[in-house]
Amino acid sequence: MANATNVVPQAGQVARSQREQLLGQRGRVIWFTGLSGSGKSTLAYALEARLHAAGRHCVVLDGDNLRHGLCADLGFSPADRHENLRRAAQVARLFAESGTICLAAFISPMRADREMVRQIVGPQDLYEVYLDCPLEACEARDVKQLYQRARAGAIADFTGVSAPYEPPLAPQLVLATQSQSIEECLQLLVELSAG
Repeated sequence: MANATNVVPQAGQVARSQREQLLGQRGRVIWFTGLSGSGKSTLAYALEARLHAAGRHCVVLDGDNLRHGLCADLGFSPADRHENLRRAAQVARLFAESGTICLAAFISPMRADREMVRQIVGPQDLYEVYLDCPLEACEARDVKQLYQRARAGAIADFTGVSAPYEPPLAPQLVLATQSQSIEECLQLLVELSAG
């Protein structure tokens, strides 16, 4: 994509620190990554409910939901996945700058794309959470039957089947969602979101 040469960023009159003071929290992005079926959306929405109940302002950016709107024009080629994550990272950054705790649930299979997300959001605001769940367990939970369809050849470029997943090398948190309960994971996530 070409960068526009006639666009100049505009500064507002309300500083990020003022927004955070108003909300009584620091904005950040908790980025959930892992295979389809590893529990990204489940944990993101459960954490949203837990934080909301505690009086925290938060929002979930879910990969499937963004593909119905903001990213509806994108497929699943490597270039389209990259653009999908670029857009998501830009939105997540805006939420963090508004003082919101943004919970972003995206497979985001490639390390280079996750590094791009880190650069867009800002390393000080991004908390990467890797949902470490074996492929077999993800397939066993496959309520959408995506793995079955991918193995039958009906879905091309499906992560874990016909497209690679590169686990993070140094995430802030690793959750073994096959063996840890949702409650155990949530406790660790609440601690991370308070840091």
